[in-house]
Amino acid sequence: MSIERVRAYLAQFGAEGRIREFDQSSATVELAARAVGTEPARIAKTLSFMVGDTPTLVVLAGDARVNNAAFKATFHTKAKMLSADQAAELVGHAVGGVCPFGVNDGVEVWLDESLRRFETVWPAAGSSNSAIELTLDELERFSRARGWVDVGRGWCAEE
Repeated sequence: MSIERVRAYLAQFGAEGRIREFDQSSATVELAARAVGTEPARIAKTLSFMVGDTPTLVVLAGDARVNNAAFKATFHTKAKMLSADQAAELVGHAVGGVCPFGVNDGVEVWLDESLRRFETVWPAAGSSNSAIELTLDELERFSRARGWVDVGRGWCAEE
């Protein structure tokens, strides 16, 4: 089970006990926001793409969508999301629980600038009914992100 994989992975950071599991689904931004009691924008959604031969995860704020032109300029390819079957096989997590923790070897993780306006965010934790609250520093460290990208659109920075 993917949540157990994430729990074991987060143990190296002492964060495994911070995972929250819910009786209801948290598989979408709206459901996750309701489950944790926060605004949808603070849900850190993890989208999975194929960049060349590399499965690539981009973690964006819940209110951001992928800007296709910015994605192509950043990754030098069109934004092509993985199918549910591909995500499970290549990333190691099923859609609804895809997160940047405990992923298969060779998966790259990038964090989107849309997250930077928050002190903490809520990514999934490997299942369709789990999440963990993390600071941006923790998210970057725990996910072993390659870096930050600016490929989101449709969100507004707080002024």
